[in-house]
Formats: sequence, structure tokens, C-alpha cells
Amino acid sequence: MRNESVLVVDDSTEIRSSMAEVLKGEGFAVEMASDGQEAIEKAEKRFFDIVLTDLAMPRKSGMEVLDYLSKNSPETICIIITGFGSIQGAVQAMRQGAFDYLSKPIRPDEVMVVIEKALEVRELRRENRSLKQELRTMFGFDRIVGTSKSMKDVFTLIEKVADTDSTVLVTGESGTGKELIAHAIHFASGRAERPFVPVNCAAIPEELLESELFGHEKGAFTHAIRTRIGRFELANKGTIFLDEIGEMSPALQVKLLRVLQERQFERVGGIKTIKVDIRIIAATNIDLQEAVAKGRFREDLFYRLNVIPIHVPPLRERKSDIPLLVKHFLKQFCIGKRSFIKGIDDEAMDCLVRYRWPGNVRELENIVERLVILANGPMISVKDLPEMILKEVGHRAAPVRIPSAPSIPPEGFSLSAAVEEFEKSLIIQALDKTGWVKNRAAKLLHMNRTTLIEKMKKQKLMLPKAKAKKKEKKAAKVGAS
Repeated sequence: MRNESVLVVDDSTEIRSSMAEVLKGEGFAVEMASDGQEAIEKAEKRFFDIVLTDLAMPRKSGMEVLDYLSKNSPETICIIITGFGSIQGAVQAMRQGAFDYLSKPIRPDEVMVVIEKALEVRELRRENRSLKQELRTMFGFDRIVGTSKSMKDVFTLIEKVADTDSTVLVTGESGTGKELIAHAIHFASGRAERPFVPVNCAAIPEELLESELFGHEKGAFTHAIRTRIGRFELANKGTIFLDEIGEMSPALQVKLLRVLQERQFERVGGIKTIKVDIRIIAATNIDLQEAVAKGRFREDLFYRLNVIPIHVPPLRERKSDIPLLVKHFLKQFCIGKRSFIKGIDDEAMDCLVRYRWPGNVRELENIVERLVILANGPMISVKDLPEMILKEVGHRAAPVRIPSAPSIPPEGFSLSAAVEEFEKSLIIQALDKTGWVKNRAAKLLHMNRTTLIEKMKKQKLMLPKAKAKKKEKKAAKVGAS
């Protein structure tokens, strides 16, 4: 039994009954209506996946049924049934939203082909909508975390400029989230259904960047074995994001200026002018006005880019957002890495808030990921934080309690043997406390894992189970002999 429901609408008892019989045989739940008025009344009471409707009927026509479904049940697939003399009407119905039409006399196999195709198309549309919603969630406002005044100002600007086509220049230090801002602008705009094409101008060699941006014709240069479409063409009707724009060469700056002014260009080695409808968002971590003053960046291009400036503040200037960001990343990484970490204690959070964060949000994200993987848990504490953070914020670790040295007997004793035994005792304690996980034991003893392993080999220390297995093997050998 299929889940889809079908409404067959025709003023001919014979046609609607024969079609209903075919559809029921294929497992559909089928209802019938003798005219458009009855069809609309049924559609008001329940949802139909598919409506097969004749065009010419008493009371209300098939076009009126289509109009009702378009306004009140857009997910319903409408297929028109038409006689030979009214093909033009069926074509008009398709222009107004009907999926397809069937000509009388109707063949059962033809009905099933059209219905199956319609259901496939609807499923693809649903998947497409779901994917776009996922992208909005991934790259929309939800990913930009912050309640500080400076971030609220950024949010306000995004909301104001998103649904315009004005060029935006996003500035800020590396790691502040400039690309997230560009994504948020795009997905909050009327171009959200169209492509978002990012280009890192600093990551692509200068000799390749022109071809990457504008494309090239076959034979334009050595190894240009086929025509290639550039990023500007790929972004047509959508948004192109030019990251690290300040690193662009003077020659390319001239070509970009023309695109900004005229929205047209030629591929490398081509003569045909290509026009594009795009929104441009650029980003940089350098002071472009200073670059203009030093002659490294064109002044006219700067003013073309700087129509709507958005500055993303560094993390050190919005410390009130750090606890929110930490909790956000903790949740993200704990789910992704199936970690048992439940949170972070107040002392450790205070250290993170007081740290300078030269790498901004990107550095914080990386630190939280490391903590989720390496912390002993269930709560992240100060002892889990990297040494560089503790050193900068001036956090003093609790003094280490070292047991008093044994008294020296009159006959004396071997210092090296005593030190070796003391070291062995501490290593065993660390291993026992961490369940013999060498990474954690090494961290507890403030040494490298490789150093710990060398010392364990020297002391002939091994996991208790491994030791027991070794004894069993030795006993088995003795018994065999």
C-alpha cells in the first residue's frame, strides 16, 4: 500500500471510474469528484498528493481547481486531463503551475509514468529546500555568536544591507569570522537561492588568479586545453566573496574595478564580453586606506569596495562573548567527537576570558576542540588549559607536594637507586590514576608522552593485564619443557 493519495476529477463517470480503478490497483488511496466545485470541497477537508482534473466541467473548471490548489495547497501535484481540441488550454494550465497534462483517450501506463515522474520531482524539490535550509542554519546568523554591543552593531548592519545589492567590505583581524559575516549577508538576502562563491585572493598564485576569477578560453595559454568558466560566471545571480582582497596585484585591481563598474568582463584569451548579475562582498585583514596611501592599493577601487563597511571586532574587544563562544564550541565538539565533557569550571573560564586571544575566534575554537579531546573531565579545569594561556594570565598552579626525603642510614645508600625508585613510584601513581592511558599520565606528570614511554621501558613497567599474559606465556613454556 502506498502512502500517496489521489483525487480524480472528471464529469465523465466512465473516465473517473476507470482511472480510479487503475490507481487503486497501483496501491494509491483514491477519491473521486464529478466537477471542480466538489473537488475544491474535498481539498478543503484533506490533503491530496496528486489531483488529476479535467479542464472543462460544470460549476467550476479545472483551471479554477488549479488556482485553488496553487494558493491553498502548493505541495499538491496537479495534472490536467484534456481532450484533443483543448491542448492549448492544457498548455496554459502548465504555465500557471500544473505539472503536466494527459490527452484523452488516457492510457493507464501513461498515467503511471506521469505520476511517478511528478512524485520524483516533488521529492527532489523537498530535498533541495531541506538542503537550502541546512545551509541557512550552517551559515546564517545562528553561527555568529555574540551579545556584546559591538557584535549587536554588526548584526544590525547585516540586517540593513542584506537585502540590497550594495557592495560590502568586511574588515577585521584574521580569525574574527569575516567569511561567516559574508555567508550571513548572502543567506539573508534575496540571492539566498543562488550560488555563494568564495575566492581566497591570497591563496591562489598571482599568475592563476586572473583565470580563476574570469575564466579562460581554450588555447589562451600553455596547458589551457579546454575553455574554463571563472568564479564570476559561476556566481551569476548570486554572491561572490573576495577574501583577502588587499593581496590582489595592481594589474588585477584594474580588471576588478571594471567588473565593479560595469558588471562585465572577458575571459583570458577571449574577445566576447560576458555580463553578470552579481553581488560583491570583499574582506581584508589589512588597513586598505594605509595601503592606498603607500600606493599598494588603488584608491578608486577602494572607494568602489567600501560602499558598506562592516568591521568585525577582535575577540579581546568583546570579552563578554567568550563564555558564550566557549559553550557554543563545547556543545559542537562534544556532539561531533562523542565526548563525555559536561562543561568548564569557573576558574578555567576566568582564565580564558582574561587571555588576549591573538588568533581571535578561530584560536578559541581550536583550543576548545583540543580541550574536549584531551581533558580528563567530566569538567574542564585549569590544569587542562594550555601552558601559554596560564602563563599569560599569570595563573599560579597549586604547589606540588613532595614527600620528605628519607633519612640517610649510618652506612649510607645509593642516591641513584633511591631516585629511580621514587620516579618509578610517581609514574605508577600517574598511570593508575589515568587508567594506564599514557597521554593522560604524561600530562599529569608534565612530560612528553615519548619521554614517559622511554622511562616505562627503562623501569620495565607495563599494563597489569599485559604483565599477567606475559607470566602465563612464561609458565606455559616451563610446563612444555
